[in-house]
Amino acid sequence: MGYYFTRMDSPIGLLYIVTTDKFLVGLTPENGWDRLKKKFNNLVEKQNAILNQTKLELEEYFEKKRVDFDLPLYFEGTAFQKKAWKALLDIPYGQTISYAKQAENIGNPKAVRAIGGANGANPISIVVPCHRVIGKSGKLTGYASGLDIKEYLLNLESSNLPT
Repeated sequence: MGYYFTRMDSPIGLLYIVTTDKFLVGLTPENGWDRLKKKFNNLVEKQNAILNQTKLELEEYFEKKRVDFDLPLYFEGTAFQKKAWKALLDIPYGQTISYAKQAENIGNPKAVRAIGGANGANPISIVVPCHRVIGKSGKLTGYASGLDIKEYLLNLESSNLPT
């Protein structure tokens, strides 16, 4: 399978997008690029329809014109990671849940630490919104791209809640 990537500027800095011909498989701010490059072999810098659609939808998201993404996703990870990442897609825009709640949502309430690990390994940030998972106390914790980016994304969403 061939993997294609591109970069785009955003309010949180440079973003890297990785796709196949059919799916979005990776999205990360610049500080996660080395980790993402290791995950996908044979990356080619080349445009395709999925890359272009991802860029457009991200631009709309940052401009507060989009609250849901409509992109074909493909998860590459363990069975547990895939289950955790799919559960992230159920967290509504502008809302947060705890790691414990996410563990409950996948039917494994004792897997709180494993949820944290899975979220930290999420290869499709923003679109698969691990930034919406916070500590049980309500504190911002654990975000692979940095808490400043997590806070920015949460503030962006909370200031743009649909009425």
